[in-house]
Amino acid sequence: MEKRRILTADRPTGLLHLGHYVGSIHNRLQLQHDPNNECYFFIADLHMLTTKKEKADIIGSRQAIREMMVDYLSCGLDPQKITIYLQSAIEAIYELNLIFEMLVNVNRLQGLPSIKEMAKNARMDIETIPFGLLGYPVLMSADILLPRAHAVPVGKDNEAHIELARDVARRFNQLYGEFFPLPELIEAEVPTLIGTDGQGKMSKSAGNCIFLTDDAKTVEKKVRGAYTDPNRIRADIPGTVEGNPVFAYLDAFDKDTAAVAALKARYRQGTVSDVEVKERLISVLNAFLDPIRERRREFELEEGLVEEILYDGTLKMQEVGREVIKEVKSLMGLSGTWNKISRLARERKATLAKQPPLL
Repeated sequence: MEKRRILTADRPTGLLHLGHYVGSIHNRLQLQHDPNNECYFFIADLHMLTTKKEKADIIGSRQAIREMMVDYLSCGLDPQKITIYLQSAIEAIYELNLIFEMLVNVNRLQGLPSIKEMAKNARMDIETIPFGLLGYPVLMSADILLPRAHAVPVGKDNEAHIELARDVARRFNQLYGEFFPLPELIEAEVPTLIGTDGQGKMSKSAGNCIFLTDDAKTVEKKVRGAYTDPNRIRADIPGTVEGNPVFAYLDAFDKDTAAVAALKARYRQGTVSDVEVKERLISVLNAFLDPIRERRREFELEEGLVEEILYDGTLKMQEVGREVIKEVKSLMGLSGTWNKISRLARERKATLAKQPPLL
């Protein structure tokens, strides 16, 4: 039976945080242990170029790539069970992206909510944004379809991109024959995690993160300063649990659900202090992060190991990419044109080589 191929990625824009863990890493850990899955997880350094294209940014991303790899491995992603690779080192990505650009019209891309949002954040009109930014969802389609992925574990905000990949696959199959599966979205159990400030999701740019690399004292400081219920100035005042980051984190990381439910009830009744709730959260988060910290120390001590894992995974994906591109070109008829030209040229050269030299 054919295994279900899974693909997902992260841009190397900085350290991973608890939001990344609940939104994607946790899913990946479960998926990698399913013997029916074949998992491809990659570092999307080409996508970084949509916002950071200076040479200094590209060179600077090398350390971020390594840190991301250490985060992956420290969380428990197993290179014996999955393929981890570097996007920019896969030549087939560039080829497939170009081919797919011919299958998508501009209006379709301009209608994507993410494009409008990125244009707004860049203070650009939708008509004046760079071609690479407009077309980055096509590159995502190439990412997804190169290993012929069946499923993509990403956040709900990427649903439109998965649908575009399905449209691209459907269009290719109609034109050239059934080849690409139509990928499905796998949603995380906790799609987003609120930031410590209570203002939207956890985000590096918002500065409201608890990073997977934070030590115990840093976690304690961030939790103690986390937003709770601003109307609760005393412990005997009933508090609000909904939208409260402290309880969102307990829901995500405390395995004792009965104890969390009891804390919520007491909080709503005004019989437990914010300090007591935060003390529990500090203990829970540090217990969760301690094994990750220990594994990180091991990977950081063994020089070259992280690079070797990424190198081996990238070589494997390069071979996968070559085979897929070969089949794509064959289905499209592109390889037939070149093969005919090559054959005729070689035959002529061979014929000329057999002729005696002119006197």
